[in-house]
Amino acid sequence: MVKGRNVKSNKKITTDDHERSKNFLSNTEVKDLLEASKQSRYPTRNYLLLLMMYRHGLRVSEVINLKLTDVNLKESRLWVERLKNSLSVEHPIVGDELRAIKRYLRSRKDNLPWLFINERNLPLTRQAVNYIVKAAADKTDIKNVHPHTLRHSCGFYLANKGYDLRLIQDYLGHRDPKHTVNYTRVVSSRFEKLWG
Repeated sequence: MVKGRNVKSNKKITTDDHERSKNFLSNTEVKDLLEASKQSRYPTRNYLLLLMMYRHGLRVSEVINLKLTDVNLKESRLWVERLKNSLSVEHPIVGDELRAIKRYLRSRKDNLPWLFINERNLPLTRQAVNYIVKAAADKTDIKNVHPHTLRHSCGFYLANKGYDLRLIQDYLGHRDPKHTVNYTRVVSSRFEKLWG
């Protein structure tokens, strides 16, 4: 008889804990976070950074790798080079975001290739993005906000708007639809007509 391992479970962490905790922001919370980002040392840059992470579902590694050449102002398009073996895609840039990009670019006095730079004219680091998101969240009542929360918020926003799974999958660059399905599980709009 083979003796089994004695595995103790942690009562605070369960196997489906990631499904039970809310890991996205509501539209109101996103607006509050974006407004809070304007109360920083670099309001124009930080606002645009958070807005683009949310609108395009960007991972930290993707946003810090954005180049000026990825932004086509004439066509209002953004080339999103997805990482982690995801599918790269071109996204539209809508009016308020386009104005924010132009405002930010007018404030720059350099010829550097990166879209987001720090005060030393270097590309933003992962740590800097984490700090910017945390600093904005600390100015609000929103708890437990991380950069990846903005990516999840993008997915949940699209799902709540009723867009089909395949469109959301392509927009976020998922190769496997099982990653996209998570966004449709807690979409409140699915339940709207159940009792009325």
